[in-house]
Amino acid sequence: MAPIKVHGSAYSTATMRVIATLNEKNLDFELVPVDMRTGEHKKEPFISLNPFGQVPAFEDGDLKLYESRAITKYIANQYSDQGTDLVFRDPKEQAIESLWTEVEAHHFDTAGSKLNWELAVKPKMFGAEGDQAVIEENKVKLAKVLDVYEKRLSESKYLGGDRFSLADLHHLPTAEYLLLTSVKELFDARPRVTAWLADITARPAWTKVIELRNQALNPPK
Repeated sequence: MAPIKVHGSAYSTATMRVIATLNEKNLDFELVPVDMRTGEHKKEPFISLNPFGQVPAFEDGDLKLYESRAITKYIANQYSDQGTDLVFRDPKEQAIESLWTEVEAHHFDTAGSKLNWELAVKPKMFGAEGDQAVIEENKVKLAKVLDVYEKRLSESKYLGGDRFSLADLHHLPTAEYLLLTSVKELFDARPRVTAWLADITARPAWTKVIELRNQALNPPK
């Protein structure tokens, strides 16, 4: 059987999300590097895998997917009997998990990704200063999201329920980068959010993702 292939960059948040899921499932896969700095994701052959020109693209046998959250859901359900169970089966529990995956995508990640761009990507990759107006606007938005999380985590150990699930995993890549910026103070000010992040970022599957990312950012000379 053809191996699972992930076409992407080891330091891309969306690619990291997919790799974390594969690691939780103890699945072997091949990472096919896509050099975004030279625009490979906007050209053939990658554009045939994802017409929107965004990493990652995913192959499992004859199945081809893009959009990282769709990919993680496929992996979690297709390989439900392997590794960590990342989805709930009861319809009500599924609904709660789904709610928090939607919150991540539409509230946490929208603000978090803009902050990462302004605070990390712009200065480190392009030598440009971040737009302070955008930074302040999205810090306010993220703080409001984290207030909601602090309340939720007073009621449940994890966002999606009583165990780790995709609702938590989907946060890992953006949160990982945010914790390296001044925005970390927003997390530190909320003890339940801080404890939750300490828990999920310590998972062995995520540690492997960070090791792979660091290798990509600092290749041996």
